[in-house]
Amino acid sequence: MSKPEAVGLSSGRLNRIETFLKGKYIDTGKLPCALTQVWRRGQLAYTSVLGSADIERGKPLAADSLFRIYSMTKPVTSIAFMMLVEEGLVSLDDPVHRFIPAWRDQGVFVAGVQGAFQTKRTAEPMRMLDLLRHTSGLTYGFQQRTNVDAAYRKLKLDGIDSEGGLQGYVDALGTVPLEFSPGEAWNYSVSTDVLGYLVETISGLPFDVFLKTRIFDPLKMVDTGFFVPESQRARLTACYALTPSGKVVLQDDPEKSRFLADPMVKSGGGGLVSTADDYMRFCRMLLNGGQLDGVRLLSPKTIRLMTMNHLPGGKELVRLSKSLFSEAVFEGLGFGLGFAMTIDQARTKNLGSLGEYFWGGMASTAFWIDPLEDLAVVFMTQLMPSTSYPIRRELRTLVYSAFTESAG
Repeated sequence: MSKPEAVGLSSGRLNRIETFLKGKYIDTGKLPCALTQVWRRGQLAYTSVLGSADIERGKPLAADSLFRIYSMTKPVTSIAFMMLVEEGLVSLDDPVHRFIPAWRDQGVFVAGVQGAFQTKRTAEPMRMLDLLRHTSGLTYGFQQRTNVDAAYRKLKLDGIDSEGGLQGYVDALGTVPLEFSPGEAWNYSVSTDVLGYLVETISGLPFDVFLKTRIFDPLKMVDTGFFVPESQRARLTACYALTPSGKVVLQDDPEKSRFLADPMVKSGGGGLVSTADDYMRFCRMLLNGGQLDGVRLLSPKTIRLMTMNHLPGGKELVRLSKSLFSEAVFEGLGFGLGFAMTIDQARTKNLGSLGEYFWGGMASTAFWIDPLEDLAVVFMTQLMPSTSYPIRRELRTLVYSAFTESAG
């Protein structure tokens, strides 16, 4: 690890991160653990490992602990899909029914419940672009907002527990109407799980094999996958949940976790387990314009396209969102092809840069990449829901306030 001053950061101010996290979140029991890495100008400038990997068993967090990254899986799946776009095998404008013919006549919800839905035709077909930017009309059952959400819960369409693998999942998903016509709104959804199915269908490789051979192995992400193998089980962290009463309780025991077994459905939207080191390698590839250590996954032009705001009319995320849950809830943000990004820094009321892009996971994990400042940050913990505390905003402030040199 380099000296922070060599890359335009203050070591004294970076040390505030550990002091703050320990005092506000770890010592008070609000978070079980916190692992932070800051990368700038080609160097790991800061790392901090705090708290417990497993409170009940008294295991301290380690630098190589394994975390459920949930929706931080989405950017990985989006990169995989864009690799196929670069190969000319699929286009962003392609209708989804080109590869899922049964979805050609999928309707939009008008009224009714599962088994008796009334629908209307879509104004436009669902396109690959809609899946990448969450304007597909699909949803998540846990939002509990509509009768369509209820049908997702009844059919277990969370992208993980469905029977019949990815094919069975997509078949079942096609029996439920869309919440809105594609392109008309933004809704956090299982869209990226469908992208995982499409990666499998278009490439001819099982989705997990594609990720391993085309992304994880080339990037030397040695500890990332859809389940924890026997040899690594001791490294899996416990996951906790904040109850409505404010109590932190065990949500997923690492010795009984479903992440210990190879899942029937490989969820491109939320199924991966990873380490801070592995995910930082993924972030470094993005920061470097699609390549790392001589291995290129995507062109820098493709990365640039992915991190532009693709919402219809260039609108902000909050202006189009119908979602009751998202990893991005404040103003000044757009959404691209797998990432949210800052399009109006003043409206975010957030330290950072115009054009930085990011996402997070349900267990409060997070990352962001700031191309202007040549910066990548990875934060790992294990507490649901991700909206429990404003930790992501606080961490941004702490990191950017440590700058001694800025590009803009």
